Amino acid sequence: MEADSRWKDVQKVLCAIAPICTAYDKDGIDVYFLNHRNRAELGPRADNKAKGGYYNINDTATVDRIFKEAFPNGGTPTGTRLNDILEPYVMSLEKARITGEHVKPVNIIVITDGEATVDPEEVIVKYARRLDQLGAPSHQVGIQFFQVGNSSQAKEWLQDLDDQLRRHGIRDMVDTVTWGGFAGQWFKRINEKTILKTVLGGVVRRLDRQPS
Repeated sequence: MEADSRWKDVQKVLCAIAPICTAYDKDGIDVYFLNHRNRAELGPRADNKAKGGYYNINDTATVDRIFKEAFPNGGTPTGTRLNDILEPYVMSLEKARITGEHVKPVNIIVITDGEATVDPEEVIVKYARRLDQLGAPSHQVGIQFFQVGNSSQAKEWLQDLDDQLRRHGIRDMVDTVTWGGFAGQWFKRINEKTILKTVLGGVVRRLDRQPS
């Protein structure tokens, strides 16, 4: 039952995020699951997105439909899935360095309820260094980890991840947020400002740090 409750919390978060992000970005949001793949999107892609996702979502009805197809199962291969998403994106940046093409910044939101079975630390460090080699702006890639539920183990893992990344001395591209849950009174009080601050807070902070 607890797992079902957390899964519903994830759905609520996405339903709240989708229309608000779309108001600021007409392309909407893309959704990837750790273990489930969208069978209609498993073929080669011409853009810089990973296969097996749900793309350009801009309304709650689409989120609800997706959650009727996808169910939680298996482990938590966060590092593997992040690698799937970041590799084609960073490759497009490397190509753009030659062609001069503009590549839109990306903000990746990782919603999790537990410790990863495939640690993302090594993956994040690898791509942060590639971004540095490209001279990519600090806001080019942002990664936000959200914890749903109240697992103390998950909270400790997120804090450890934050600490470990600092030790590598890489660019500031990761934020971690732990909340006790998205249901109940907190979720009823959620508003556009709260979501934007949470989703874009790391990106805005990195932009603010850039010299004028």
